[in-house]
Amino acid sequence: MHIPMKGLVIKNTGSWYLVRTQAGETVPCKIKGTFRLKGLRCTNPVAVGDCVDFEPKPDGTAMIKSIEPRQNYIIRRASNLSKEFQILASNLSQTVLVATLVNPETSTTFIDRFLATAEAYRVPAILVINKIDLLTSDDDRALLDAVAYLYRSIGYSVHLLSAKTGEGIDALMAELTGKVTLFSGNSGVGKSSIINALVPDAQLKVGDVSASHHTGMHTTTFSEMLDLPGGGAIIDTPGVKGFGTIDFERAEVAHYFPEIFKVSANCRFGNCTHTHEPGCAVMAAVQEHRISESRYTSYLSILDDSDPDKYRKPF
Repeated sequence: MHIPMKGLVIKNTGSWYLVRTQAGETVPCKIKGTFRLKGLRCTNPVAVGDCVDFEPKPDGTAMIKSIEPRQNYIIRRASNLSKEFQILASNLSQTVLVATLVNPETSTTFIDRFLATAEAYRVPAILVINKIDLLTSDDDRALLDAVAYLYRSIGYSVHLLSAKTGEGIDALMAELTGKVTLFSGNSGVGKSSIINALVPDAQLKVGDVSASHHTGMHTTTFSEMLDLPGGGAIIDTPGVKGFGTIDFERAEVAHYFPEIFKVSANCRFGNCTHTHEPGCAVMAAVQEHRISESRYTSYLSILDDSDPDKYRKPF
Protein backbone atom coordinates (compact mmCIF):
# COMPACT_ATOMS: atom_id res chain seq x y z
CA MET A 1 0.00 0.00 0.00
CA HIS A 2 1.53 3.29 -1.12
CA ILE A 3 1.06 6.30 1.11
CA PRO A 4 -0.35 9.30 -0.83
CA MET A 5 2.07 12.24 -1.08
CA LYS A 6 1.45 15.95 -1.58
CA GLY A 7 2.97 18.08 -4.30
CA LEU A 8 2.64 21.11 -6.59
CA VAL A 9 1.83 20.78 -10.30
CA ILE A 10 4.61 22.67 -12.13
CA LYS A 11 4.09 21.55 -15.73
CA ASN A 12 1.28 20.23 -17.90
CA THR A 13 2.19 18.57 -21.21
CA GLY A 14 -1.30 17.45 -22.11
CA SER A 15 -1.18 13.82 -21.02
CA TRP A 16 1.43 14.10 -18.24
CA TYR A 17 1.74 16.41 -15.26
CA LEU A 18 5.04 17.14 -13.54
CA VAL A 19 4.55 17.41 -9.77
CA ARG A 20 7.15 18.82 -7.38
CA THR A 21 7.16 17.13 -3.99
CA GLN A 22 7.70 18.89 -0.68
CA ALA A 23 11.26 17.47 -0.76
CA GLY A 24 11.89 19.24 -4.09
CA GLU A 25 11.84 16.16 -6.35
CA THR A 26 9.79 16.12 -9.57
CA VAL A 27 7.52 13.17 -10.31
CA PRO A 28 5.74 12.54 -13.65
CA CYS A 29 2.05 11.92 -12.91
CA LYS A 30 -1.04 10.88 -14.80
CA ILE A 31 -4.69 11.21 -13.87
CA LYS A 32 -7.35 8.52 -14.05
CA GLY A 33 -9.58 8.67 -17.10
CA THR A 34 -12.56 9.07 -14.81
CA PHE A 35 -11.01 12.12 -13.10
CA ARG A 36 -13.42 15.00 -13.60
CA LEU A 37 -14.19 18.01 -11.47
CA LYS A 38 -17.84 18.27 -10.52
CA GLY A 39 -19.73 20.75 -12.66
CA LEU A 40 -16.66 21.94 -14.56
CA ARG A 41 -16.59 21.39 -18.31
CA CYS A 42 -12.85 21.84 -18.67
CA THR A 43 -10.30 20.41 -21.06
CA ASN A 44 -7.71 20.06 -18.28
CA PRO A 45 -9.10 18.99 -14.90
CA VAL A 46 -5.64 19.50 -13.31
CA ALA A 47 -3.83 22.82 -13.78
CA VAL A 48 -0.36 24.21 -13.15
CA GLY A 49 -0.38 25.72 -9.66
CA ASP A 50 -2.66 23.02 -8.23
CA CYS A 51 -1.70 21.35 -4.96
CA VAL A 52 -2.43 17.64 -5.38
CA ASP A 53 -2.35 14.33 -3.55
CA PHE A 54 -0.67 11.61 -5.59
CA GLU A 55 0.18 7.96 -5.17
CA PRO A 56 3.67 6.81 -6.30
CA LYS A 57 3.99 3.69 -8.47
CA PRO A 58 6.97 1.28 -8.49
CA ASP A 59 8.19 2.55 -11.91
CA GLY A 60 8.85 6.08 -10.57
CA THR A 61 5.66 7.60 -11.97
CA ALA A 62 2.52 8.36 -9.97
CA MET A 63 -1.23 8.78 -10.15
CA ILE A 64 -2.93 12.03 -9.09
CA LYS A 65 -5.77 11.16 -6.72
CA SER A 66 -7.21 14.52 -5.67
CA ILE A 67 -6.78 18.30 -5.87
CA GLU A 68 -6.76 20.53 -2.82
CA PRO A 69 -9.27 23.42 -2.92
CA ARG A 70 -8.02 26.26 -5.14
CA GLN A 71 -7.65 29.81 -3.80
CA ASN A 72 -8.42 31.06 -7.32
CA TYR A 73 -7.87 30.27 -10.99
CA ILE A 74 -8.21 31.85 -14.42
CA ILE A 75 -9.98 30.20 -17.33
CA ARG A 76 -10.61 30.92 -20.99
CA ARG A 77 -13.00 29.45 -23.51
CA ALA A 78 -11.34 26.46 -25.18
CA SER A 79 -12.68 27.50 -28.60
CA ASN A 80 -15.34 29.84 -29.89
CA LEU A 81 -17.87 27.08 -30.56
CA SER A 82 -17.10 25.17 -27.39
CA LYS A 83 -18.94 25.12 -24.10
CA GLU A 84 -15.74 23.79 -22.58
CA PHE A 85 -12.94 25.85 -21.13
CA GLN A 86 -9.30 25.62 -20.27
CA ILE A 87 -7.93 26.44 -16.81
CA LEU A 88 -4.82 28.53 -17.50
CA ALA A 89 -3.42 28.24 -13.94
CA SER A 90 -4.50 28.21 -10.30
CA ASN A 91 -3.49 29.60 -6.87
CA LEU A 92 -2.20 32.87 -8.32
CA SER A 93 -1.02 36.05 -6.58
CA GLN A 94 -1.53 38.03 -9.79
CA THR A 95 -1.47 37.83 -13.58
CA VAL A 96 0.52 39.66 -16.25
CA LEU A 97 -0.84 40.31 -19.72
CA VAL A 98 1.91 41.02 -22.26
CA ALA A 99 0.70 43.23 -25.11
CA THR A 100 2.37 45.04 -28.03
CA LEU A 101 1.27 48.05 -30.05
CA VAL A 102 3.20 46.95 -33.18
CA ASN A 103 4.48 43.70 -34.67
CA PRO A 104 1.91 42.32 -33.78
CA GLU A 105 -0.70 44.80 -32.58
CA THR A 106 -2.69 43.59 -29.57
CA SER A 107 -6.30 44.71 -29.84
CA THR A 108 -7.79 46.64 -26.94
CA THR A 109 -10.71 44.17 -27.06
CA PHE A 110 -8.30 41.33 -26.26
CA ILE A 111 -6.70 43.35 -23.44
CA ASP A 112 -10.10 44.23 -21.97
CA ARG A 113 -11.42 40.66 -22.19
CA PHE A 114 -8.37 39.43 -20.34
CA LEU A 115 -8.62 42.14 -17.66
CA ALA A 116 -12.36 41.50 -17.22
CA THR A 117 -11.70 37.77 -16.77
CA ALA A 118 -9.02 38.54 -14.17
CA GLU A 119 -11.53 40.79 -12.36
CA ALA A 120 -14.18 38.05 -12.51
CA TYR A 121 -11.82 35.53 -10.91
CA ARG A 122 -10.45 38.11 -8.42
CA VAL A 123 -6.87 37.89 -9.65
CA PRO A 124 -5.02 41.27 -9.67
CA ALA A 125 -3.82 42.07 -13.21
CA ILE A 126 -0.73 43.90 -14.50
CA LEU A 127 -0.45 45.14 -18.10
CA VAL A 128 2.99 44.92 -19.72
CA ILE A 129 3.51 46.70 -23.05
CA ASN A 130 6.57 45.16 -24.73
CA LYS A 131 8.65 46.17 -27.79
CA ILE A 132 8.65 49.88 -26.92
CA ASP A 133 12.03 50.04 -28.74
CA LEU A 134 10.02 49.74 -31.99
CA LEU A 135 7.89 52.80 -31.17
CA THR A 136 10.11 55.48 -32.67
CA SER A 137 7.76 58.01 -34.29
CA ASP A 138 5.93 60.78 -32.45
CA ASP A 139 2.60 59.13 -33.31
CA ASP A 140 3.80 55.79 -31.90
CA ARG A 141 4.94 57.39 -28.65
CA ALA A 142 1.67 59.34 -28.35
CA LEU A 143 -0.27 56.08 -28.76
CA LEU A 144 1.89 54.38 -26.10
CA ASP A 145 1.31 57.27 -23.68
CA ALA A 146 -2.44 57.20 -24.35
CA VAL A 147 -2.78 53.43 -23.79
CA ALA A 148 -0.65 53.54 -20.62
CA TYR A 149 -2.65 56.51 -19.31
CA LEU A 150 -6.00 54.80 -20.06
CA TYR A 151 -5.26 51.66 -18.06
CA ARG A 152 -3.43 53.45 -15.24
CA SER A 153 -6.39 55.83 -14.85
CA ILE A 154 -8.67 52.80 -14.34
CA GLY A 155 -6.31 51.56 -11.62
CA TYR A 156 -4.14 48.96 -13.37
CA SER A 157 -0.37 48.73 -12.95
CA VAL A 158 1.18 49.29 -16.41
CA HIS A 159 4.82 48.50 -17.26
CA LEU A 160 6.47 49.73 -20.46
CA LEU A 161 9.44 47.62 -21.47
CA SER A 162 11.68 46.23 -24.14
CA ALA A 163 12.87 42.65 -23.75
CA LYS A 164 15.39 43.47 -26.49
CA THR A 165 17.13 46.38 -24.72
CA GLY A 166 16.26 45.36 -21.15
CA GLU A 167 14.46 48.63 -20.44
CA GLY A 168 11.81 48.17 -17.74
CA ILE A 169 12.79 44.59 -16.82
CA ASP A 170 14.07 45.48 -13.32
CA ALA A 171 10.91 47.43 -12.46
CA LEU A 172 8.77 44.49 -13.54
CA MET A 173 10.93 42.03 -11.59
CA ALA A 174 10.35 44.08 -8.43
CA GLU A 175 6.59 43.57 -8.83
CA LEU A 176 6.91 39.81 -9.40
CA THR A 177 9.40 38.75 -6.71
CA GLY A 178 7.87 36.60 -3.99
CA LYS A 179 4.60 36.12 -5.89
CA VAL A 180 3.11 33.48 -8.20
CA THR A 181 2.30 35.24 -11.48
CA LEU A 182 0.53 33.90 -14.56
CA PHE A 183 1.98 35.26 -17.84
CA SER A 184 -0.33 35.41 -20.85
CA GLY A 185 -0.59 37.19 -24.17
CA ASN A 186 -1.11 36.81 -27.90
CA SER A 187 1.50 34.79 -29.76
CA GLY A 188 4.41 36.96 -30.92
CA VAL A 189 4.29 39.66 -28.22
CA GLY A 190 7.66 38.60 -26.77
CA LYS A 191 6.41 36.80 -23.68
CA SER A 192 9.17 34.17 -23.91
CA SER A 193 11.86 36.84 -24.36
CA ILE A 194 10.65 38.66 -21.24
CA ILE A 195 10.59 35.44 -19.22
CA ASN A 196 14.12 34.56 -20.42
CA ALA A 197 15.25 37.99 -19.15
CA LEU A 198 13.57 37.40 -15.78
CA VAL A 199 14.58 33.74 -15.37
CA PRO A 200 18.09 33.41 -16.87
CA ASP A 201 18.09 29.60 -16.98
CA ALA A 202 14.57 29.32 -18.49
CA GLN A 203 15.92 29.18 -22.07
CA LEU A 204 12.44 29.31 -23.57
CA LYS A 205 12.17 29.08 -27.33
CA VAL A 206 11.59 32.46 -28.93
CA GLY A 207 9.31 32.51 -31.99
CA ASP A 208 9.23 34.77 -35.02
CA VAL A 209 6.34 36.94 -36.01
CA SER A 210 4.75 35.77 -39.25
CA ALA A 211 5.43 38.41 -41.90
CA SER A 212 2.27 37.67 -43.85
CA HIS A 213 -0.17 37.95 -40.96
CA HIS A 214 1.81 39.91 -38.33
CA THR A 215 0.82 37.27 -35.83
CA GLY A 216 3.10 35.23 -33.67
CA MET A 217 4.04 31.62 -34.11
CA HIS A 218 3.21 29.50 -31.07
CA THR A 219 6.38 28.55 -29.20
CA THR A 220 4.99 27.34 -25.87
CA THR A 221 2.65 24.37 -26.22
CA PHE A 222 2.05 23.70 -22.53
CA SER A 223 1.92 25.57 -19.22
CA GLU A 224 4.95 25.56 -16.96
CA MET A 225 5.96 27.08 -13.62
CA LEU A 226 9.42 28.70 -13.54
CA ASP A 227 11.06 29.79 -10.28
CA LEU A 228 12.25 33.40 -10.06
CA PRO A 229 15.82 33.94 -8.79
CA GLY A 230 14.65 36.15 -5.88
CA GLY A 231 11.68 33.97 -4.86
CA GLY A 232 8.25 33.49 -6.32
CA ALA A 233 7.43 31.98 -9.71
CA ILE A 234 6.10 32.70 -13.19
CA ILE A 235 3.58 30.41 -14.86
CA ASP A 236 4.15 30.56 -18.60
CA THR A 237 1.16 29.69 -20.79
CA PRO A 238 0.84 29.08 -24.54
CA GLY A 239 0.25 32.21 -26.63
CA VAL A 240 -3.44 32.71 -27.30
CA LYS A 241 -5.00 34.18 -30.42
CA GLY A 242 -8.34 35.13 -28.88
CA PHE A 243 -9.78 35.35 -25.40
CA GLY A 244 -13.28 33.93 -25.22
CA THR A 245 -15.00 34.73 -21.95
CA ILE A 246 -17.24 32.08 -20.44
CA ASP A 247 -19.98 31.80 -17.86
CA PHE A 248 -20.36 35.56 -17.29
CA GLU A 249 -23.85 36.56 -16.17
CA ARG A 250 -25.05 39.43 -18.35
CA ALA A 251 -26.02 41.46 -15.29
CA GLU A 252 -22.51 41.09 -13.85
CA VAL A 253 -20.36 42.02 -16.88
CA ALA A 254 -20.28 45.70 -15.84
CA HIS A 255 -18.81 44.65 -12.46
CA TYR A 256 -15.65 43.52 -14.26
CA PHE A 257 -15.00 46.98 -15.76
CA PRO A 258 -14.13 49.03 -12.65
CA GLU A 259 -14.77 52.45 -14.22
CA ILE A 260 -18.13 51.36 -15.71
CA PHE A 261 -19.19 49.78 -12.42
CA LYS A 262 -18.34 52.97 -10.53
CA VAL A 263 -20.37 55.23 -12.85
CA SER A 264 -23.29 52.76 -13.07
CA ALA A 265 -24.28 53.64 -9.49
CA ASN A 266 -25.81 56.82 -11.02
CA CYS A 267 -27.97 55.04 -13.61
CA ARG A 268 -31.73 55.62 -13.30
CA PHE A 269 -32.49 51.89 -13.27
CA GLY A 270 -30.80 49.39 -10.99
CA ASN A 271 -30.85 46.70 -13.69
CA CYS A 272 -29.51 49.00 -16.43
CA THR A 273 -27.55 47.12 -19.14
CA HIS A 274 -25.95 50.41 -20.35
CA THR A 275 -27.05 49.75 -23.91
CA HIS A 276 -30.30 51.67 -24.51
CA GLU A 277 -31.96 52.66 -21.23
CA PRO A 278 -33.02 56.26 -20.50
CA GLY A 279 -31.06 57.89 -17.69
CA CYS A 280 -28.02 55.65 -18.25
CA ALA A 281 -25.02 57.31 -16.57
CA VAL A 282 -22.57 55.01 -18.36
CA MET A 283 -23.68 55.96 -21.90
CA ALA A 284 -23.55 59.62 -20.86
CA ALA A 285 -20.00 59.15 -19.52
CA VAL A 286 -18.92 57.53 -22.82
CA GLN A 287 -20.33 60.49 -24.79
CA GLU A 288 -18.52 62.91 -22.48
CA HIS A 289 -15.25 60.89 -22.83
CA ARG A 290 -15.15 60.09 -19.11
CA ILE A 291 -15.28 56.41 -20.06
CA SER A 292 -13.14 55.31 -22.99
CA GLU A 293 -15.04 54.31 -26.13
CA SER A 294 -12.71 51.32 -26.64
CA ARG A 295 -13.51 50.01 -23.15
CA TYR A 296 -17.25 50.47 -23.72
CA THR A 297 -17.00 48.60 -27.05
CA SER A 298 -15.22 45.74 -25.24
CA TYR A 299 -17.97 45.71 -22.62
CA LEU A 300 -20.59 45.36 -25.38
CA SER A 301 -18.61 42.51 -27.02
CA ILE A 302 -18.63 40.52 -23.75
CA LEU A 303 -22.35 41.22 -23.32
CA ASP A 304 -22.76 39.70 -26.79
CA ASP A 305 -20.74 36.64 -25.63
CA SER A 306 -23.10 36.28 -22.69
CA ASP A 307 -26.16 36.10 -24.95
CA PRO A 308 -27.63 32.66 -24.19
CA ASP A 309 -28.27 32.04 -27.92
CA LYS A 310 -24.76 32.96 -29.04
CA TYR A 311 -23.16 29.50 -28.81
CA ARG A 312 -26.18 27.33 -29.58
CA LYS A 313 -25.52 25.09 -32.53
CA PRO A 314 -27.78 25.82 -35.52
CA PHE A 315 -30.37 23.14 -36.30
